[in-house]
This record gives sequence, structure tokens and C-alpha cells, in this order.
Amino acid sequence: MNVAIEIPDDIGRVLAAQAGGVSRAVLEAVAIEAYRSGAITTAQVQQMLGLRSRWETESFLRRAEALHDYTMDDLEKDIAAIRNAARQ
Repeated sequence: MNVAIEIPDDIGRVLAAQAGGVSRAVLEAVAIEAYRSGAITTAQVQQMLGLRSRWETESFLRRAEALHDYTMDDLEKDIAAIRNAARQ
């Protein structure tokens, strides 16, 4: 999907100076906020930004300070899923 937005020229120049340019900066900002709000998953961030691995995605989210709390319940679910997958 393509989306057009208008931003002030001075802000556009600042964003254009970043690696990847304005489009990339806006795409990353949307991905970060969608992830923070719970609207998309880590895998969807990876897909949206064309990142090569989960580790690269985690690193991107860490730099953006967009990590979710990882609870003991989350850990137990992940361990159960890994054990289940290993049995198959």
C-alpha cells in the first residue's frame, strides 16, 4: 500500500539526511509505533522493513526502545512451544 503525507520542508530535509531518506524514516516510525501499540508483531515489523532476521529486528526495536515487557508467563509459553516443536 502506498500512502502520501505532507511534512514541512525543513523536517523533510532532516529526514532526508538520515540513512534511507524520508520514506524509510517514516516507514520505520510507523513500524515502531504499530509495534509499541500491539497492532503488529515482531515478525510483521521484520516483513514491513525488509529486515533479514529476527535478531536484526530485535536490534532495531531495541535501538528504538520499543521492546515489550517479557513476563515469566511469556517465557513458559515459549519454552512449551519449543518443546512441542522439538517433538514433531
